[in-house]
Amino acid sequence: MHTLKKNSALLGLSLLYIVISCCLIWTDQVYLTLAPLGLMAVYFALFYTEYTFLSLAFLTPLSINIEEYTESFGLFIPTEPILFGLMLLLLMQQMQKNTLANYIWKNPIIWAVGFYLFWITITAITSSSPVTSFKFLLARLWFIVPLLVFGTRIFINPKNIRLFIWLFCIAMCIAITYTITVHSGYNFGEKEGHWVMWPFFKDHTIYGSTVAFSIPLIIALYFSKKHTLLMQITLIGLITIMVTGLYFSYTRAAWLSVILSLGVLAVIKLRIKFSILATVAGLSLITLYFSWDAIQMELERNKYEHTTEEFGEKLQSATNVTTDASNLERLNRWSSAIEMFKERPVFGFGPGTYAFEYARFQEPENTTIISTNFGDAGNAHSEYLGPLSEMGLIGLLAILFIISAIFYKGITLYYAWPAHDREMRTLILAMILSLATYFIHGILNNYLDTDKAAVPIWAFCAAFIALEQYNKTQLESEDKR
Repeated sequence: MHTLKKNSALLGLSLLYIVISCCLIWTDQVYLTLAPLGLMAVYFALFYTEYTFLSLAFLTPLSINIEEYTESFGLFIPTEPILFGLMLLLLMQQMQKNTLANYIWKNPIIWAVGFYLFWITITAITSSSPVTSFKFLLARLWFIVPLLVFGTRIFINPKNIRLFIWLFCIAMCIAITYTITVHSGYNFGEKEGHWVMWPFFKDHTIYGSTVAFSIPLIIALYFSKKHTLLMQITLIGLITIMVTGLYFSYTRAAWLSVILSLGVLAVIKLRIKFSILATVAGLSLITLYFSWDAIQMELERNKYEHTTEEFGEKLQSATNVTTDASNLERLNRWSSAIEMFKERPVFGFGPGTYAFEYARFQEPENTTIISTNFGDAGNAHSEYLGPLSEMGLIGLLAILFIISAIFYKGITLYYAWPAHDREMRTLILAMILSLATYFIHGILNNYLDTDKAAVPIWAFCAAFIALEQYNKTQLESEDKR
């Protein structure tokens, strides 16, 4: 009976595909004949949901934003249509029968994400542009909901987590190899390094961020267990590709995020208590506050530009707030975000509205040669100040709650995982470090509105939730023996 349903569905979709294709050809919309291929994706999502979900790991690094071709709206193909379809599938399943496991609702990650989505809804209602904000909410829903819900089901089998990481890393290496090949044709020039990753990545910043995110994962695959000589050589080759890609991304924030993630690794390995970290952070903020004038004077002496060829000087240019246009424009965006927050501190201007509102908050002394009077050049360049300006103080706190929940559950899971399961324990640590690279990078840029960041981040959240339940089930079964 199940096979009959599958065959009937496939036949129906095939006939529908033929009809739609004929209509499109008849109306000279030949290029749109690719659209009905989505019907095949629907078929696989219905009957092979697990494979469809896992395919996202491979498709995400290689997805293409059709905005580059249509100049009308942005949509990452094929990942976003698949995610939207999975969300609809989940909705249909829930209408028939509650399919959500009880343990999902007990996890603080779900509570934090739920509050975040709730606050997006509230601030969308009070938004200066409700249409823009509700579009933002819809996009967040199809990124978050299917990845968290289906992810917790699929990752309850730890083997699927390993497969997801492998697929993501392989696809990243394909994208990096393509980028390096194109870049080599321009002698790895700095200027060309900003766009050679197109069409898979919009620019070098999101590319560098994703490469940095991938590095802990590929290294973990190497150290997670003993491999054959051939597999060792293969993994060393993949690691080399990723490190090379990171260097030639010319993304200082990505370099720094990888370096600073080693500090997170030290904290985890040394089991430093949260109270100690909080004390150190508090003292650092106090010192920063009282020493700010001296620090600012020192920063103004930094004249290194990011266009320098030497690696160390490139890193030092990250603190050049005197002549580096990239850094100065980032400060301009941050300043605008803070001024927006001051005008609407509770509800903000609405999710997704920063790009349409920040222009009038630019101070003349903060503008740079790359600033625009119309404020049409992008976002707040911060995963934290963006929500602050768009959703007020509570919006910022919502993001911080999510990050805190992710690292709390991830680190406690790592400590609780059986020591004899070296492979999964290593992969859990790698996922934590990958997330650390992103949220460190998030101080300087924000990409959660893209599939490149959203898919692996929310998938890893689902992995933490599923693994916690898996570990609990294993321990309970051992107690009964």
